[in-house]
Amino acid sequence: MTISEQVRADFPILREQINGKPIVYLDNAETTQKPATVINAISQFYEYANSNVHRGVHTLSDRANEAFDGTRTKIASFIHATSPMEIVYTRNATEAINLVAYSWGMSNLGSGDEIILSVMEHDSNIIPWQMVAEKTGAVLKYVKLTPSQEYDLDHFQSLISPRTKLVSIVHISNTLGCINPVEEVISLAHQQGTRVLVDACQSTPHLPIDVQRMDCDWLVASGHKMCGPLGIGFLYGKLEVLGQMPPFLGGGKMNAHVFTDHFTVADVPYKFEAGTPAIADAIALGAAIDYLNTLGMDNIYSEEIQMSHYLYEKLQQIPAIRTWGPPPESASKGRLGISIFTPGHLDPNDLCQTLDKSAVIINAGDHATQVLHRYLGIQPTARVSLYFYNTYAEIDVFIAALKNAVNI
Repeated sequence: MTISEQVRADFPILREQINGKPIVYLDNAETTQKPATVINAISQFYEYANSNVHRGVHTLSDRANEAFDGTRTKIASFIHATSPMEIVYTRNATEAINLVAYSWGMSNLGSGDEIILSVMEHDSNIIPWQMVAEKTGAVLKYVKLTPSQEYDLDHFQSLISPRTKLVSIVHISNTLGCINPVEEVISLAHQQGTRVLVDACQSTPHLPIDVQRMDCDWLVASGHKMCGPLGIGFLYGKLEVLGQMPPFLGGGKMNAHVFTDHFTVADVPYKFEAGTPAIADAIALGAAIDYLNTLGMDNIYSEEIQMSHYLYEKLQQIPAIRTWGPPPESASKGRLGISIFTPGHLDPNDLCQTLDKSAVIINAGDHATQVLHRYLGIQPTARVSLYFYNTYAEIDVFIAALKNAVNI
């Protein structure tokens, strides 16, 4: 029995219909659906433990603290961090990148220092560095793609220099679907004394993550892409690196002591968590991690690899469709079930609306990768993306609806 056959009943929204047809949800790179256990975790917090954290000395506060801190421990275990104190709660991965950019970047970058990104990065892993570079005088460099549209490791090696202070790299492209050589990049960067941040938004939901083996300095992820709720994410950072970084925001509970003319900061990670956090969402993220652990990340990855091959092959059989990214069988590090494509003469937005009438949900636009679309010389594209609760039958429904739309 496949994972999808085991779990579909766990997701209430998958029982919904559009125009009398069951939903075929294939927009998972944008956000994933939530199992009942995650949805229930939010309501259970408000029903049985609603209290602020690390502020009270009563029973409800104790319940909230235990669940909230418990998720930090779960995240650390999930990504194989050395300590829960290496996990900082954020609203999302974008905020986590900005935290590093403004806390570490503004303190460590100067005129002529280099930041290496790639042309496939999400806008959220480009704009913060552009803003910091403008303020500090740092220089941005971009790794190009190979002819097969993968991260060009040779070009990266030609760019890195003693002036390179930071490399920020996406683990899995949210458009090309390719798994990038992050371990090789990190090893080469560390030989130059360069820090590395990994954008793991598309990898934490789909494959096992081990930050100790990876040896990254920071890693960011968003909960809503891994069956968790919207509005919660996290930053992983090596403890010694986080310890050297100044606070990003000032306010309640990021301080140890406050005087009329100065304050002292709290320990890591609390010095980065000013104000009341998204407590219910953090607890629900813990429920999502429990759910993923029950399925097994190795099992999820193995099954999705097979489905991604099937999806890619089916798309190739439609003459009017042009896909982007490396073929799964030749991708150097593998490719997951994310495909952007141009649907013949159809506008991608019109295609999405047409498919929606058949209850097939995909995405259209630049997918927050405007630099990549300009690099490839293409207009906004359509995107289909899989998760473990999708089925081969759903892929067939999507392909049939896509063929019909293109033919019309």
